[in-house]
Amino acid sequence: MTAPAGNTLGSLRGQLVRWLLIPLLILVALDAVSVYDNAVDVADVAYDRSLLASTRALAERVSIVKGEVVADVPYVALDSFETDTLGRIYYKVTGVRGEFVSGYNDLPPIPPGVKRSEAYPALVHFYHANYHGQAVRIAALHQPVYDDSMRGIALIQVGETMDARRGLTRKILFDTMWRQTLLVSIAALLVWFTVRFALRPLMQLKSEVETRAPTDLSDFDPTRVHKEVQPLVLAMNGYMARLQNLINGQRRFIADASHQLRTPLTVLKTQSELALREFDRPAADLKSLRELVESMAGTTDATVHLANRLLTLARAEHGVAAGGMQALSLTETTREAALKLAQNAVAKHIDLALEADTDIQITGSPTLLHELVSNLLDNAIRYTPAHGKITLRVLAEANLNDDAGKPRAVLEVEDTGSGIAAAERERVFAPFYRAPVAQNINPSGAGLGLAIVRDIAALHHAEISLHDNLAGSGLKVRILFPSR
Repeated sequence: MTAPAGNTLGSLRGQLVRWLLIPLLILVALDAVSVYDNAVDVADVAYDRSLLASTRALAERVSIVKGEVVADVPYVALDSFETDTLGRIYYKVTGVRGEFVSGYNDLPPIPPGVKRSEAYPALVHFYHANYHGQAVRIAALHQPVYDDSMRGIALIQVGETMDARRGLTRKILFDTMWRQTLLVSIAALLVWFTVRFALRPLMQLKSEVETRAPTDLSDFDPTRVHKEVQPLVLAMNGYMARLQNLINGQRRFIADASHQLRTPLTVLKTQSELALREFDRPAADLKSLRELVESMAGTTDATVHLANRLLTLARAEHGVAAGGMQALSLTETTREAALKLAQNAVAKHIDLALEADTDIQITGSPTLLHELVSNLLDNAIRYTPAHGKITLRVLAEANLNDDAGKPRAVLEVEDTGSGIAAAERERVFAPFYRAPVAQNINPSGAGLGLAIVRDIAALHHAEISLHDNLAGSGLKVRILFPSR
């Protein structure tokens, strides 16, 4: 299965490995810098001690002879000073009056500001310098010299090239780095296998999802994954439960719709066959033929009405509405539905009235709310006898405030029709169920009007209830909408 386009998250395993290894590598790099600095310090301490020892050895051979400072450096010692196995060593002896005594006269002097070393009980200064293009480390020791004729302080300088120090520094650094590299490599392998092992339950869940049959919407076991992933599995189970309810509703709807449409279509087919048979008779009775065609037209109208109701019910059940939810005027929506069906009320000499003092605003679907009002009003017109009365009311009930103190919108449709018995008021909201009194008054009804109203009200989180008409016989449908 390929990843969806636009997926920027990438692999979870890769992210975990990167987030674990990259900081580790950064820490190793920082540690390498620290190790290098420590190696330099260690090399300086070790070689400075050796350099000071050489300087002291040379200082012991400095004395005063006949009022002059002399350095009694044998040839063998001089040779060892000039050449070392790990680099070159240079020295210089300066007398008490600053005169050159022995060694390399151009050896760099002590730079200004160099402090005396506190690490050794001696008047010694350590400093770096450049001598004939080579970096050198120099120890400058102030050595007291005296005899019976004079006394003073001679300066003995011994310098060595940095080759040995750098070699030791590199050795310490490389010895440390290859061990750290080995540890990082082992850590990377451990992280890889640990992440792979930790993600195994997710991979097993992925395989289970991929191999499931499309019709299998049973729950996944949340205990098979880690605690942090269990909410996701529970959310998946909840989603599949809602999806199962949706599929079951679609199946029920298809079964009910096919059952309800089968009868009028069968009647229509029978009527058309009778009309053709009548038409094929040598002496066709035009009156009978007209009656059959009129029956076909009536059956077609009833079938179209049923199909439209079924489509509206499907839209309401699944929350499908053009335009979605938006702010609208319940008063204006009710007025438009009333004007659309006013002709039907006039044809039965029914007094149709709209009571709405203010413009009541709610949040909802214009299409579905229009269907809600139309269905309620259509039912009221169908089951209200001639010369009856139907009243539409849109109002804001101040005594029905929500938690925020806002009044809730109310829609009422009250008629003087046959009404619905109290025992039947819960059952009439079921699709295709019709109360006995409704079957007697309107045998061709579909039994979907109040089911559509119920689903649209539920989609808008509204409460619907049926009541007796306080003026006498009839029914009052009351819908309470949430505050905007």
